[in-house]
Amino acid sequence: MRLERGTAQANSAASRTSPTSPQSRSSANSVQTTAHVCQTETQSAIPAHRMIGNLACTFGRQTAAVAPRIIQMRRFLHGTHFRVSSSVEEALVDGRPIVALESTIITHGMPYPQNLSMAREVEEIVRTNGSVPATVGILNGRIHIGLNDEELQFLAKSKNLVKVSRRDLPYVLSQGLSGGTTVSGTMIVAHKAGIPVFVTGGIGGVHREGEKTMDVSADLTELGRTAVAVVSAGIKSILDIGRTLEYLETQGVCVAAFGESREFPAFFSRQSGFQAPCQVQNEEEAAKLIASTLALGLGSGVLIAVPCPKEEAASGQVIEDAIQEALSNARSKGITGKELTPFTLQKVNELTSGKSLDSNIALIQNNAKVGSRIAVALSKIQTATGKGNLPRREKVTALRPVVIGGINVDFIAKARNTTIQAGGQTNAGQVSQSFGGVGRNLAGA
Repeated sequence: MRLERGTAQANSAASRTSPTSPQSRSSANSVQTTAHVCQTETQSAIPAHRMIGNLACTFGRQTAAVAPRIIQMRRFLHGTHFRVSSSVEEALVDGRPIVALESTIITHGMPYPQNLSMAREVEEIVRTNGSVPATVGILNGRIHIGLNDEELQFLAKSKNLVKVSRRDLPYVLSQGLSGGTTVSGTMIVAHKAGIPVFVTGGIGGVHREGEKTMDVSADLTELGRTAVAVVSAGIKSILDIGRTLEYLETQGVCVAAFGESREFPAFFSRQSGFQAPCQVQNEEEAAKLIASTLALGLGSGVLIAVPCPKEEAASGQVIEDAIQEALSNARSKGITGKELTPFTLQKVNELTSGKSLDSNIALIQNNAKVGSRIAVALSKIQTATGKGNLPRREKVTALRPVVIGGINVDFIAKARNTTIQAGGQTNAGQVSQSFGGVGRNLAGA
């Protein structure tokens, strides 16, 4: 049936029915002949296309605020393999700053109970400086983004946990295993969750004599293909820093020293003998660097290298001597691959009578403070720009129900006269329309 300039084509089934008959409504909708009823439609009637359009706009407004972030987040993070804590999920929905934290340092980097107290303290430092901590770990084959204290204790106390990098994720999840995520593994999870800032102690790199062994950490390739900013104390000093920086350049990773100097830090030491290609003076400059990287859509990460606190740098040479001895010990025992770093750190801790562990904790705490402030500055940029620098997080102040259902449009043709002239003649009459359907009725309620 078509309405055009106030004229409606009705079917003659309507002419066979009295205007006041109970059958007139159904007859008008099932008409099949060519009798014409001419009358300008009533002023109160709304054209069907306009009504449907209005409902579509209303539906769009209801869902536009939640679709970009909430739907995407729920698809990725509420499936079989993910569990998001309530605090992290609320922060994601509200667009508040979040800092991702790794868990390998808990499972493999420190002994118990120092690992547990360190994890708690780092999370509290992140909160104190304005961000929400999101420690990432794997428990029984499920990735957890944000851990409660019971889950932190499980990772801190349990034995035989897996050190989970990119290559290990599918196997660990399929086998229902538990473990701590490395820099590489945590970056993947943070990126899927829409968390652009990640804090760690130090990243992996090219191992010493890596030109012979080809032992290169997956952290470096992950930085080259995952758009997450990593805040660390540079590269672990047990590694080949020069070759690591060269490899990061090959991967297209923007590396920036944080603070007053371009000297690239070497984990326990503020000096490494190498210069960083870039420098940011403070948290605001670091946030602008991250924002511009994400705005370009390069698909690669940023490494913000934060030197350890000056009061902890005094023991740097003592620790470096212990590192050399630990590496020699590892070579004699044939320890390589992902077992090398935890072995070396444990040996260094023994040789320094715990000084290296204290320095390790201090620099991680410092990184957490800096990283949390960077995340806050980055969130402000996102709020100010609205779009462009970061994947847009729509802020939803109040969620409203969305109704999905049918809309029915009923057209009723009524003749003015009880006698209808057939044979193609024009009959005076009136056409009206009404709307129904469960979906429309609920949406308009």
